Amino acid sequence: MGGLQHMPYPIRRFLHACQQPRIKLSARWHAWVQSRAPAQDSLVLTHRNVYILPTRSGLMLAVTLLVLLIASINYQINLGYLLTFLLAGSALASMLVCHETLRGLSLKLLPVQPTHAGMPMPINVEVNNPSNRQRNGLQLQFRGQAQPVWLELPERGHATAQLVLRPQQRGRLELPALRLETHFPIGVFRAWAWWSPAAQVLVYPAAETHPPPLPHASQGESNLDPGQLGTQITSWDGVRPYRRNDPLHRIVWKKAAHHRDLVSRDDEPAPQGQLVLSLSDCHGLGLEEGLSRLCAWVLEAEQSGLRYGLRLPAQMIDPDVGAIHQQRCLEALALC
Repeated sequence: MGGLQHMPYPIRRFLHACQQPRIKLSARWHAWVQSRAPAQDSLVLTHRNVYILPTRSGLMLAVTLLVLLIASINYQINLGYLLTFLLAGSALASMLVCHETLRGLSLKLLPVQPTHAGMPMPINVEVNNPSNRQRNGLQLQFRGQAQPVWLELPERGHATAQLVLRPQQRGRLELPALRLETHFPIGVFRAWAWWSPAAQVLVYPAAETHPPPLPHASQGESNLDPGQLGTQITSWDGVRPYRRNDPLHRIVWKKAAHHRDLVSRDDEPAPQGQLVLSLSDCHGLGLEEGLSRLCAWVLEAEQSGLRYGLRLPAQMIDPDVGAIHQQRCLEALALC
């Protein structure tokens, strides 16, 4: 396609005009196929949704058989007749076998886990074979993808095909149509079926690669000097008010010399702060860049064990911590 840029404008315009009918015809074809097979998470292949046509090899075989037939008629070659009808009969038998390879199979979409934009998303499809014959040479792929996944199904068996998508935008993703195809047994016919899954997958924003440090977390009273708290002193920097029966080696004598109350060292971890992440903390960034930074901050805060919340234009999530809370925040960012 890059060579078209160096062609004269009239030629490029002519080639572009020739491509338009093909694009419109392809769009109308896919619209017709989708009208016959509405979106659903499972599909059983029957004679109504399995299509079959000759391949290029099959067309070349048909032309070759026609030449052989004409030559046999002209020269009255009995062996030529035998060879022509033998090959033609084999091709017609392969057409039935090719169609039966797909008919009766069932496809089911397995649960899909959300992922971040730009990251690979595994899509698992289970293909079941309820018949007593083996199914060979199956290809499963998304529309527009070049590399298919090959399958071999044993008698009354099943197999799981894993396809990979790489979504580039956040939000709810509608899975593209899948095509199950086979050229079995000799490659002169091609049978295929289209399947449009109904499931929608959530795509989180892409996390910023090198985000700035987290915004300041509010610590409440934990940032105050213990001398200002008097008898109301709370845990601060591993120090707490003196309790009866505390060992003498735990008492911080230097601090006790400057304050009226005794303080002891505490083995409990210092309290973690709470922070509320907001787009206002992403100064000078657009919406998508801001959501990308918030996504990185959510992952960092969860990894650090901080209690964090999220403030978006249409939603407020209170501070919390845990895998469920992280998933809730990421879903809010994806649908913002």
